[in-house]
Amino acid sequence: MSRWIEEKKQVLEAAAELLAKGLVVGTSGNISLRLPADDERQLIAITPGSLYYDSMKIEDIQVVDFRGQTVEGNLTPSTETRLHIAIYQAREKVNAVIHTHSVFASALSVAGMDIPPIMEDQVAFLGGEIKLAKQAVSGSREQINYVLAALENRNAVLLPNHGAVGIGQTMRDAFTAGELIEKTAKIYLLARLAGKVEQLPTQLMEAMLTIFNKSPDT
Repeated sequence: MSRWIEEKKQVLEAAAELLAKGLVVGTSGNISLRLPADDERQLIAITPGSLYYDSMKIEDIQVVDFRGQTVEGNLTPSTETRLHIAIYQAREKVNAVIHTHSVFASALSVAGMDIPPIMEDQVAFLGGEIKLAKQAVSGSREQINYVLAALENRNAVLLPNHGAVGIGQTMRDAFTAGELIEKTAKIYLLARLAGKVEQLPTQLMEAMLTIFNKSPDT
């Protein structure tokens, strides 16, 4: 039996919930969790590539090190494994990464739009605006650099013509980030259809950023 069975279970349960909530379809998106270091190697558990979520089992969750080498598992890890690893390397307090293909976030990514700071919870939990990274091939070094540049110290980023990434200190935090990205994207699109978007006033923005900056995963 795997020594990381509980961690793999967290990834599998998150995958099932993503599918149930319509944040992914088929085999799209990916999920990872940072594992305790093994003989000074940094490790993550991550969903495999090209496997339907509704048929995924605990043993399908792959364990890889920060060089992208498989430590446990017989399937090919997600094509975006190196993006997950790069986020963990850049953000030491982040322990979970979730990449969704949710509808409204994806719509804004197709439209080439950032999401400005419009909601209190968006700023308090995600850290402010949700930026759109520059275009690059999925899994490439160029994509990694663009995503990190757009993410900065926040917990959310959009991938052009693709979807979104949410991160957090725990799997629940990362999942909430993914849900909040989608909720905020929907509100922003509806507000634009209504004809007017009001961003948070400066004083309220600063108050929400104070809450974000006090959170343990920033």
